[in-house]
Amino acid sequence: MECDKQPVNINLPNREKVCEILHQLLASTYTLYLKTQNYHWNVLGPHFQPLHLLFQTQYEELAESVDEIAERIRALGYFPSGSFESFKKLTFLEEEKGHPKATEMLQKLLEDHEQVIQFLRQHFPMVEKEGDSATADFINKCLATHEKTAWMLRSTLS
Repeated sequence: MECDKQPVNINLPNREKVCEILHQLLASTYTLYLKTQNYHWNVLGPHFQPLHLLFQTQYEELAESVDEIAERIRALGYFPSGSFESFKKLTFLEEEKGHPKATEMLQKLLEDHEQVIQFLRQHFPMVEKEGDSATADFINKCLATHEKTAWMLRSTLS
């Protein structure tokens, strides 16, 4: 991972660990963004309009998250990955290969958001332990956003 040696009060090995986590989060958030936008374009059925709008709201939030994650990586002095090839290697989510029905779309998005929540909860203690309070705060913000989205998806599925 390439670092531009920006002065940050976190020693280099620890910054690299934190940035590795952020790169996985970036790749997975981008994968979720693409999946959500795909569903926005391709949803069918009697609930088309509300789901089309729900998916649009969600992919717009994810696009903003992608930018914020990349900017956090830059703030730590590293260069964020920006290629499909690197995202495909780093993501822990699966891309959509088919055309699921609307209910399946909701279920798949819920499962993906729950995986992101699990990833963030798993890595938060390490980031906090490394003394990177700004990234820890950022992860908490991401966590709250994914938890809210998961709640909305669960409620829509009920």
